[in-house]
Amino acid sequence: MTAPNTYDVIVIGGGISGLSAAKLLKEKGLSPVVLEARDRVGGRTFTVRNEQTKYVDLGGAYIGPTQNRILRLAKEYGVETYKVNEEERLVHYVKGKSYPFRGSFPPMWNPFALMDYNNLWRKMDEMGSEIPREAPWRAPHAEEWDKMTMKQLFDKICWTSSARRFATLFVNVNVTSEPHEVSALWFLWYVKQCGGTMRIFSTTNGGQERKFVGGSSQISECMAKELGECVKMESPVYRIDQTGDMVEVETLNKETYKAKYVIVATAPGLNLKIHFNPELPPLRNQLIHRVPMGSVIKCMVYYRDNFWRKKGYCGTMVIEEEEAPISLTLDDTKPDGTVPAIMGFILARKCRKLCELTREERKKRICEIYSRVLGSEEALHPVHYEEKNWCEEEYSGGCYTAYFPPGILTQYGKVLRKPVGRLYFAGTETATEWSGYMEGAVQAGERAAREDISECRPNFVPPSLSRSLSLTQEVPSLPFVTTFWERNLPSVGGFINFLGVASVLSVATAAGLLAYKKGLLTRS
Repeated sequence: MTAPNTYDVIVIGGGISGLSAAKLLKEKGLSPVVLEARDRVGGRTFTVRNEQTKYVDLGGAYIGPTQNRILRLAKEYGVETYKVNEEERLVHYVKGKSYPFRGSFPPMWNPFALMDYNNLWRKMDEMGSEIPREAPWRAPHAEEWDKMTMKQLFDKICWTSSARRFATLFVNVNVTSEPHEVSALWFLWYVKQCGGTMRIFSTTNGGQERKFVGGSSQISECMAKELGECVKMESPVYRIDQTGDMVEVETLNKETYKAKYVIVATAPGLNLKIHFNPELPPLRNQLIHRVPMGSVIKCMVYYRDNFWRKKGYCGTMVIEEEEAPISLTLDDTKPDGTVPAIMGFILARKCRKLCELTREERKKRICEIYSRVLGSEEALHPVHYEEKNWCEEEYSGGCYTAYFPPGILTQYGKVLRKPVGRLYFAGTETATEWSGYMEGAVQAGERAAREDISECRPNFVPPSLSRSLSLTQEVPSLPFVTTFWERNLPSVGGFINFLGVASVLSVATAAGLLAYKKGLLTRS
């Protein structure tokens, strides 16, 4: 007879990663329990339902091609997806002017800026191709690139201020931190494991192509419903003791759980809230002190009318202005055209600056920049506003993901997924594909579960990955085709060097002709 509160595996964290782990464990005949600190499941996904919005994702929301694990779960639970609107033109706002465009990135008309932009994306993808997804610290240039920030790399690669400015926005948007804060090795790895610069930044055919009808929290809620009483809410863990025959886990509300193994499925920094006995090994203990969370406020502005589409805009705005609170927007209107809304991110340095304002002050500033970018008075008159400041979430610490400052990945990365005794680690930060996304959370949870199943059942054969890769027809993954010029256009530096060599050759040729005419050279 099993003692009360005794299980095969205790999973700490009721986000997508922890629930994915528990789901797989239960499917394989083991008994898991999920301990979730909040009064809800979903972690960094958070769907709010109310009369004004119907439903709104204030946390993780976007999915796209190649994210087949999270799409597999959605299909299993009957949760449909819809495409984020990109039918009309996007808008690039720079130096006080709006420039409509189509495609993933704004076009450049200045030839030097065009060469600089093209070389920036090409160089990042080339560098990323050298980095192993499973072990970025083993890349040929790992030590060199890990000592460098992305700002230092941009200063090295970029010649024009426009390329540097957009490169900064690219880092802000993708990892909610600043170029001077993140390791070049880590960021290049992050982009690579999401499929490259085009895949990570694009809406159509990229990481922001789709959303879930009804909101992303449904995935976690469906898994929790399937797990039933195995999920314990409002159960923050503060102690893990591995000194006995069973691992003992205690929560703040004085509940004690025992199991053969534990999966910790939270952001690494949240491990600091837990007392470990025995203490964590040195590298693991130091790692969790060194990987901070990004900073973001997600803001949704609702309007009576979808005025931007009537003006020929899809709702995507790329805003390059230091005083603008928002850097990137996407249309958040419901798939049936109701509840017109624009989603915007307040990112990194701007988030840390504007979090001291009141909610109303933020809303006012956001509406003002939308009015300028879209050239519309209607943007000043929203009918509803929602926001979520992830920096104030006690059990997240920030969003979207933890980032690695310079020097950390090469010294501590190897222990990120390494078990500590009977503790195993999940969470999107430990994924090797789409880390930082819902897809990465599923991959990490299922990987940690397989590790536990292998320990509990030595003869266990891990299931084929084929079930994770079966949705290519429903959400097709199209290749990004580069043109001849994108592959061969010189960098600004290469072009200048070419002009320099050409000038030297021209001078030498002219001098030779002059000498020949003067009879100083004889014909051979």
